[in-house]
Amino acid sequence: MGDAVSRDTYTPQQRTKYRQHLMNDLEVFDRHLQKAEFDSHGSIGLELELNLIGDDMQPVCKGPEVLARLGDEYQSEIGMYNVELNHPPLSVSGDGLRQLHKGITERLSEVRRAAAEVGARVAMIGTLPTVTTDFLADPGWMTPENRYRALNNAVMQSRGELVHIDLSNQEEFRHEFEDIAPESTCTSIQLHLQVPPNRFASAWNASQAMAAVQVALSANSPLFLGRKLWHESRIPVFQQAIDTRTPELVAQGVRPRVWFGERWITSVFDLFEENVRYFSPLLPESREDSGKPVVDGQSPTLHHLNLHNGTVWRWNRPIYAPGRQLAHIRVENRILPAGPTVTDIVADAAFYYGLVKYLAEETRPVWSRLPFETAEQNFFYGARAGLFARLDWPTLGRIDVAALIEDHLIDQAAEGLRALDVDEDLITHYLGIIRERVRTRQNGAMWQLRTVKSLTPAGSKPDSPERRAAIAEMLRRYLANQATDEPVHTWKIRS
Repeated sequence: MGDAVSRDTYTPQQRTKYRQHLMNDLEVFDRHLQKAEFDSHGSIGLELELNLIGDDMQPVCKGPEVLARLGDEYQSEIGMYNVELNHPPLSVSGDGLRQLHKGITERLSEVRRAAAEVGARVAMIGTLPTVTTDFLADPGWMTPENRYRALNNAVMQSRGELVHIDLSNQEEFRHEFEDIAPESTCTSIQLHLQVPPNRFASAWNASQAMAAVQVALSANSPLFLGRKLWHESRIPVFQQAIDTRTPELVAQGVRPRVWFGERWITSVFDLFEENVRYFSPLLPESREDSGKPVVDGQSPTLHHLNLHNGTVWRWNRPIYAPGRQLAHIRVENRILPAGPTVTDIVADAAFYYGLVKYLAEETRPVWSRLPFETAEQNFFYGARAGLFARLDWPTLGRIDVAALIEDHLIDQAAEGLRALDVDEDLITHYLGIIRERVRTRQNGAMWQLRTVKSLTPAGSKPDSPERRAAIAEMLRRYLANQATDEPVHTWKIRS
């Protein structure tokens, strides 16, 4: 969804023509994979989505004003109260993690500066807890760009009925929305991992296998519209908010567009082929209207295939990026919520890159011993219970995720980082943060829940003045802690 589009609705003729071009792009991609040379530097990168709030901790719709004061590394999001920063590619080897930490910090400071100039503040958090149903019911929540209006129109037309959000854990939330507004509450970190095409399947399979561990370890979205729900409520909210299926289609087994997947793969082509086979185009924007060339340097742009891929929201998404010299393939890891601090983000990135490297190069890889359905169940267990989840893992059976990480996966991630030639002091530092987060069982979700509990009078209900005041105060303390860049496991709980 990073590309602009020329309109917000499309005709049947445009859809039919687009489908023909989409099938042709798939064939071109297949031939290009078999014959062309691809960039294989193995670089990493990152996208980070942010919330804009006022001094009262409520969301403020000033995204375009903030972006007007920033450069090309910053982009709009579907919510007027969101912006996104992009970190350019770099190598993870040597002091790459230190460069990543410095680069995110500098860019986050730029967003804070621009926000302050328009009277706003920046909150880096998986789900902004002060958002209300009234705020999302106001059409002004959406950034006024064709690509977002077109996406909303396409999803709502496909559904043919209201968006229904239904979640429960400690508390319950059920509500119907007239558009896809709840999707805007889901702010994430997207880690990029460039890999040669012949190694993509192993990297993607490894990413899928460890997805449950990632979401449990780093959960930071326990409060959705004032309710205590899943530790990473962002996962089910996102899936439900842009589900194009009616209940009847769900019952028939039609696949959701926010998708974990259904099998281990042998090639990156498998994923693009599934996209075309299972999902109808939502935004049939022609290449001519988009202004895209047929070829970028030596690489086909595959406009139709890439635009379609952007409207299938896999938690680990394949990316084909044409280049003036060589195209490249990468995994876009979309598991993690934003925040709590830059230190936590880089620690999460170190854990991901190290563990993917280790798992992808095992002689007997984890996915050869883990049924795909079990990996998917693990993912939702991790999102629901966070660091208190129990997962199924090969040779270990059902195990607490905290024990799995502390006793097994941290050492594997360290070995993977060493294989990537990461400086030893950085391995020790960032994986030490992961170890302490697990030992204390305090990630962003647990700190938020514990703090709200300490601030809320016994018996207070969602949407009560007491609960709203407690959540606003919790967010103030969250932002104060975030500003120190001290990792979340060190944050204190104060009444």
